[in-house]
Amino acid sequence: MIQGRILDLVDYALATDLITEEDKVYTINRLLELFCLEELEDDKVNAHKNICKTREEAENALPEILGDMLDYAYEQEITKENGVVYRDLFDTKIMGMLLPRPSEVTKKFWGLYKKSPVDATDYFYTISRDSDYIRRYRIKKDLKWTAETEYGTLDITINLSKPEKDPKAIAAAKLAKQSGYPKCLLCKENVGYGGRVNHPARQNHRIIPVTINESPWFFQYSPYVYYNEHCIIFNSSHTPMKIERATFGKLLDFVTQFPHYFVGSNADLPIVGGSILSHDHFQGGHYEFAMAKAPVEKEISFLGYEDVKAGIVKWPMSVIRLDCPDKERIIDLADKILLKWRDYTDEDAFVFANTDGENHNTITPIARKRGEMFELDLVLRNNITTEEHPLGVYHPHAKLHHIKKENIGLIEVMGLAVLPARLKEEMAELKEAVLSGKDLRREDTLAKHADWVEEFLPKYENVGEENIDDIINHEIGLVFSQVLEDAGVYKCTTQGREAFLRFVKSV
Repeated sequence: MIQGRILDLVDYALATDLITEEDKVYTINRLLELFCLEELEDDKVNAHKNICKTREEAENALPEILGDMLDYAYEQEITKENGVVYRDLFDTKIMGMLLPRPSEVTKKFWGLYKKSPVDATDYFYTISRDSDYIRRYRIKKDLKWTAETEYGTLDITINLSKPEKDPKAIAAAKLAKQSGYPKCLLCKENVGYGGRVNHPARQNHRIIPVTINESPWFFQYSPYVYYNEHCIIFNSSHTPMKIERATFGKLLDFVTQFPHYFVGSNADLPIVGGSILSHDHFQGGHYEFAMAKAPVEKEISFLGYEDVKAGIVKWPMSVIRLDCPDKERIIDLADKILLKWRDYTDEDAFVFANTDGENHNTITPIARKRGEMFELDLVLRNNITTEEHPLGVYHPHAKLHHIKKENIGLIEVMGLAVLPARLKEEMAELKEAVLSGKDLRREDTLAKHADWVEEFLPKYENVGEENIDDIINHEIGLVFSQVLEDAGVYKCTTQGREAFLRFVKSV
């Protein structure tokens, strides 16, 4: 069986252009060695039938090919454990044998770039998926839909692509020697790394060196691709996140080089920042979020920068949009707004720059190119907490935690809800409970949703099997719009807009 699967995997690599015919024998021999085999038997070769003649056939066949290989490795004690963490470590090692060296990927990327940035990113995105670094079969499990709200069409996803760790792996991780190599999941040292029980394998990982704002960075794709061509651009050094003047320069320089992508940065403070604040990085991609489509609701201007078109965006979070063909002018103005916001306090609007020596104000910036114009959205953030809101005043409030409790980072800011996996089962149970008329408060997993359901259900005259899914999905979308409203420093009210304009006038 294993020899046949080795041939299948080589056929997969040929169909997806990971290798050429010249690489075929070499790749077979590497895989034989991995599986502790000394030869490829002639009868296995003669009996082999190619199940990966087309790219589509190859993509569909890969999960089963790898699954059989992993089963064999465990049966033959090549691998000692069979849980998902251990299988991921070994199948990454398998796929790593099919990839070109990093220097070859880089050379091809920049060769294609000379023709077109789109050609370059298309190539790199394709190889990132074909290598199984982006596990397509897992991404397909994510639940995705859109919801119409007063702020436009919001994207909703329930993330199911991150596998749950098995108990043995969790126990082993606790006992594992703590290592500082690589320092984090974003460091360049991850490329080709074999992994361990508490750090993923990365033999099939490739990164592209890029220079932005005259500094060395790297470009890769996210293994979880929450949206089309979801990429990560990260500092070559393991250095903390920091929003500063240079940040705006780097973002705008990136979209200068890759004008078909947007790019943005998480804020640099806890609560309003991303999940990895220890390594300076941005996220981008080939996708237009609802926030990018949102219109300017009120034009504004800044003294001395009348050549920069500016406005407050019609969005639940507090967004100043800057447009100008001269990116240096945008950088100058953005820096001025940032420096003012860092120290800005307006007690009437419950905006405090700092309390007890802790700074609260920062910005989430997002850059894009629109023709000859550079565009920069500056989302004002504040991470102050109170007894009433211990997780953050400008954070999803407690009544929404049954749907979304986690931090509102860059992706959510732009209008894509990344919701926890638990909701898949909870919403399935909720659907059955509503249709059968059960008392939600008597159900352990559903009690937290009871107030929400009692609030929205009366809006619908008829609720049945044919529309219950659409209703629940729509209402989750409305909850996410409320999440964004909670995260907005200045509310979309007359009083909120007046306070927003007070800050604008102070710049």
